[in-house]
Amino acid sequence: MAPIGKLIGPTANFRNYKARIVAKHLGVDIETTPQFKLGIDNKTPEYLVKYPVGKVPAFESADGFSLTDSSVIAYYIASKGGNNSSLLGQTPEETAEILQFIMFAESDFTPAALGTFSPLLGSMPMIKPAHQQAEQQLDRFLDALNTLVVDRTFLVGERLTIADVVVTCDLIMSYKFYLEEAGRTQYHNLTRYFKAMVAQPAFKAVLGDVELCKERLKPAAPAVDETEEEAAPAANPKSKLDLLPKPKMIFDEWKRFYLNNTAKPDAMNWLWKHFDDEGYSFWKVEYKYNNELTSCFMTNNLVAGVCNRLERAQKYAFGCLLTLGKDNDNMIWGYFIVRGLEVPEEIIESADYESFDWSPADYKDPKTRAEIEDCFAGEGPALPRECNGGRIFK
Repeated sequence: MAPIGKLIGPTANFRNYKARIVAKHLGVDIETTPQFKLGIDNKTPEYLVKYPVGKVPAFESADGFSLTDSSVIAYYIASKGGNNSSLLGQTPEETAEILQFIMFAESDFTPAALGTFSPLLGSMPMIKPAHQQAEQQLDRFLDALNTLVVDRTFLVGERLTIADVVVTCDLIMSYKFYLEEAGRTQYHNLTRYFKAMVAQPAFKAVLGDVELCKERLKPAAPAVDETEEEAAPAANPKSKLDLLPKPKMIFDEWKRFYLNNTAKPDAMNWLWKHFDDEGYSFWKVEYKYNNELTSCFMTNNLVAGVCNRLERAQKYAFGCLLTLGKDNDNMIWGYFIVRGLEVPEEIIESADYESFDWSPADYKDPKTRAEIEDCFAGEGPALPRECNGGRIFK
C-alpha cells in the first residue's frame, strides 16, 4: 500500500508519535523524516512558505493536502479508518468526549508539562516562580487524570480512541522525567492506565519500551558569588518556623529521598534513621464528616483540593491523605510530618483545617509507626481500610 502522506518532523518526539501510532493501529503507511532537525529545518524559507508559523510536526497527504499540529494530524489520519474504526467514537457523544480530552491534553496539560520540564532540560530559561506555578499545575492535572481513570480501561467507551493516543503521548515526558517510583505510586490509577496503553501493539511498534523515570529531573545549581552573598542583608523570615533552631534532619532531603526511592522499605528506613523529634512532629489527620462522603471519585477530588489549598505550608509539612473504603462508604485518613512541635499556622489558617481532626502521633509506638509506613506507601495491612486513592503533600 502506498503511503497516505508524509509526517515531517523529528521522529523521536512525543508529538510525532501520535500520528504514527494511529497509522500503525489502522494499518496504513506514512512516510517519516528521521533526519529532520528541529529548530533548523523548520526555519528554512522553504518550510516557512508552506507552514508560516513554523510548527512541527507537519503533514502532507499524497494528494497535496497539508496540516500542522500533532493532534490535528493524528485526528485526520484516524478519519481514514472509515466506519470500521472506533478511533473517533461511535456516537456523537463519544466524539464530543474524545475532543474534550484532546483539548484538555493540548491546552491545559501539555503547557504545564512543558513549563515544568523545559527549564530542567535547558530548552527554556529557569524562571523560578513560573516554573513553580507550572509544576503545581502539572501535579493538579496529573491528579485529575488519576481520578478520571479510576474505573476506566480506555478514556472513552470500551475501545481505544484517538483520545487515548493523544493523552498517552502527552504523558510520556511525565513518566520519563518526573514520576519516579513514589510518584507512580501516588498516581497509581493513571500509572496502570499509562502502562496498559504503551503495551498496546500500535504503541509498542512506535515507542518500543518506555523507560520509566528513576530519578526526577533536577535543575543545574547556579554558580554562587560568595562575596556578594555575604554582603547581602539577611531576609526577614516569612514564618515563625524559620526562627526555630536548625533541625538535624533537612526536610528537603527527606522529600527528595522519598520521591526517588520506594516508600517501603527504603524511604521509611531513611526517615526512621534521620528523624529529628526535636525539630519535627507527626500528626494523624482524620476528616470529621466521613458520613457525608459519597463516591471515591468525589472524595479523591476533595482530597486534591485540600492539598492544593495547603500551598502555604509546603515548605513546612509533608504528608499523605488517603481515600479509604468504597463508594458511599469511605473516609479520608492520613499522617503528616510538620516542622516544629505544633500544627503550624500555615495549616491552621487554611480553609479546610476546621474540617479535620489533627492529633499528635507517637511515631515510636509500633502500631502508629506501622500506620505511618503504610500510609506513606499507600498500601499495607496497617491501613484501617482498603486504599482507593489519595494525595501526597510534598
